Amino acid sequence: MATEAHGAEEGGLVFHPMDQFIIKPLFGDGPIGLFTITNATLWMALAVVAVILLMVWGSARRAVVPSRKQSIAELAYGFIYKMVEDVAGKDALVFFPYVMTLFMFIVMANFLGLLPMSFTTTSHFAVTVVLALLVFLTVTIVGFIKNGTAFLGLFWVSSAPLALRPVLAIIELISYFVRPVSHSIRLAGNVMAGHAVIKVFAGFAAIAVVSPLSVVAITAMYGLEVLVAFIQAYVFTILTCVYLKDALHPGH
Repeated sequence: MATEAHGAEEGGLVFHPMDQFIIKPLFGDGPIGLFTITNATLWMALAVVAVILLMVWGSARRAVVPSRKQSIAELAYGFIYKMVEDVAGKDALVFFPYVMTLFMFIVMANFLGLLPMSFTTTSHFAVTVVLALLVFLTVTIVGFIKNGTAFLGLFWVSSAPLALRPVLAIIELISYFVRPVSHSIRLAGNVMAGHAVIKVFAGFAAIAVVSPLSVVAITAMYGLEVLVAFIQAYVFTILTCVYLKDALHPGH
């Protein structure tokens, strides 16, 4: 605190890029409990509301010549439907509502996090880990329900030489249980890194000497983050489809 005060008094640059990820109570300054409404709670709720407004209200009055809202809703619907069908197969279309909901929540949370003074919920591992674990449990349960013990064929590389199959089975088993870790870290890590870089450039914008360069850098990074917001939602969703394909069609 003394360093911060000293820097502020002398006109130095004092900023903390990670402060934007701190979860705070929405009302008051008390400790965060199980039922405390926080900034993360608010922006997750806003993401859900945004999805409902787009997909329900936006397509409520369907017309031959669609409005902008209807066009976006239909484009999102067709995009995810085609993804599930192409990646996981037609028998995976029964999971389309789940995959669609997953994609829309993540992409809306990512885009809302780009608004000034907002909070990016997908930058927190507490959120992405839950999403990844839900996918992991869904895939595992579906795999055993649909295939029984034949689901274990996912770990047995029958095309490999017999002597290598036990070793490969261990490797496949480890990689399977690492899935939710990589699935969650990829999303949260990319979103967090981009927002932190933007905050760093925003801090440098306060210095007159580097201000023009910082503004250009912020603009470029912001444009990149808009792209990343969509790409990370797409990657998370398509990996979910790949895992569903493994559950529905195990074996090598």
